[in-house]
Parts: sequence; C-alpha cells; structure tokens
Amino acid sequence: MRKLDRITVDPAVCLGQPTVRGLRITVSVLLKLLADGKTAEDILELYPELEREDVRQANQYAAWVVSDRVLVVPAVKSYAGASPAVSR
Repeated sequence: MRKLDRITVDPAVCLGQPTVRGLRITVSVLLKLLADGKTAEDILELYPELEREDVRQANQYAAWVVSDRVLVVPAVKSYAGASPAVSR
C-alpha cells in the first residue's frame, strides 16, 4: 500500500474529520460523491483545487479504515423470489 500523505487529521479542521491536504474537503464528502455515482473527473470539476491523487487516496483511506472493523450483521429473512443477499 502506498503512503497516504494527502489525508490529514487535525482537530482544528472540520472537527477532526479526515480531510484532503487540510483543505476542509472531507474524505466523507468525496466518498459520498463517489457512492452517488460521480466519477473522479466529476469531483475534480466540482473541486478544482483537488488532484486525481487526492480522490484516489480518499478512497484508499476508506478501504483501510473499514478493513480493520468487523461488524456482526444479523441474518435477514429471505423473501420469496429474492436472493439471500438481497434485503428489503
């Protein structure tokens, strides 16, 4: 894994949330945009102060954070016609 040198955490910036280079653009904002279907190019247009590597490292940071957490997810009752992985 490459070094995450663009993700910063400073209690005085954005209440200590991880940000990109201290720019007050949080990792969570970038992840929500990606989850909403925006591309890295879309994000760079919205935030011209960012670089492609910023978006990549935000995504890599999120993957690193969640990989250290194990959550017990309760079993979901299967619905007729639905695959076991689908919950409603």
